[in-house]
Amino acid sequence: MEPHRVGTDEPGCYEICLEGRLDERWSTWFDGMTLTTVVVPEGAAHTVLRGRVVDQAALHGLLARLRDVGLPLVSVTRVDDGPPG
Repeated sequence: MEPHRVGTDEPGCYEICLEGRLDERWSTWFDGMTLTTVVVPEGAAHTVLRGRVVDQAALHGLLARLRDVGLPLVSVTRVDDGPPG
């Protein structure tokens, strides 16, 4: 069976990891995504944003805002629509 390809106009839940720390007050600037700070084994802080994005255009807009914050992007992953874990 062939895997489902994500269309550009389909909503999805994404987890975006940044190197550095952003507190929860940034959540409204990032369309209400959940922000969590984690400490990686090397001891550095990473911020993980998780939430629903309406389509690929919105995802690209979100990534542009993250670029403007100036924290290095570590990863972008499409995840199940379940609650943040």
